[in-house]
Amino acid sequence: MKNIRVKLILIAITLLNFSGTSHRPDHKVSTVVIDAGHGGKDPGTSGRTVKEKDIVLKIALKVGKYIEENCPGVKVLYTRKTDKYIEFQDRADLANKNQADLFISIHANSIVGANAYGTETYVMGLHKDKNNFDVAKRENSVILMDENYKEKYEGFDPKSPESYILFSLNQSAYQENSLRFAQKVEDQFKTKVGRSSRGVKQAGFLVLWMTTTPSVLVETGFLSNNKEELFLASENGQDLIASGIYRAFKEYKAEIESIN
Repeated sequence: MKNIRVKLILIAITLLNFSGTSHRPDHKVSTVVIDAGHGGKDPGTSGRTVKEKDIVLKIALKVGKYIEENCPGVKVLYTRKTDKYIEFQDRADLANKNQADLFISIHANSIVGANAYGTETYVMGLHKDKNNFDVAKRENSVILMDENYKEKYEGFDPKSPESYILFSLNQSAYQENSLRFAQKVEDQFKTKVGRSSRGVKQAGFLVLWMTTTPSVLVETGFLSNNKEELFLASENGQDLIASGIYRAFKEYKAEIESIN
C-alpha cells in the first residue's frame, strides 16, 4: 500500500508540474472543448426509455451550435459528434493538445430507488461527501472498458479510495476559474431554465484531473426520476439545458476577458 501511495504521489507531482506550464497565460477564451459523456459500448446511466449517452450527445451538439452561431472567433471542439466510445485519455488529450481555454463535460445522473432530482455541476476536488464520491466512482469506472487500463492510467482503480490520494495533491491552478464557470452554469439552470439546482460540488473526476484547463462536469438531471427523464428526452428540455450552458459560457468569457 505504501508503494502505491508513493507512486501516485510521483504521478500527481509530474502531472501538476505539466499542467502549470502547458496553458496559455493570456485571458482570452477562444477555444472550448465540449465533451458528451459516454458513447458507443458505454451507455452511461439509463431511464425507462432513454440512455445517457444519447441524451448528452444531443445536448452537447446544441451547446456547441449556440456558441458557434453567437460567439464569433471561438473555436468549438467536440470529443464526439456521433455514438462513439472515447477513452478518458483521448477526451483530455483533445483539450490539452489544442490548449483549450475551457472543458465542459456533459452527463446525466441516476440514483436507483430514490426520487432525486435537479442539476449539479462538478469541479475537480476532494470529495467531502459520500454521494459526490459515488458519482465520481461511477463516472470513473468507465476506464475499466479501456484496453490495458491499468497501464494506461498508472494503476488507478476507480473503486479504491486509496487511488484518490493523488487528487489531494492537485489543488489545480485552474480551480478558481472552474468554480467561476460552474457557478454560472448552476445560476442559469436555476434562474433562467427553471430547474432545481443542487449546486456546485467537488469530486475526484479523472477526466477533469487530466485536463490542463478550467474544466467542469455538468450533471443535467436524473434519468432515474421519471419527470426529469421526460424533460431531458424532449427537444424543448434539451434546448433549455443547452441554452443555459451557452449563456453561462458567454458570461464567463466576457468576465475572464475583462480581467487584465
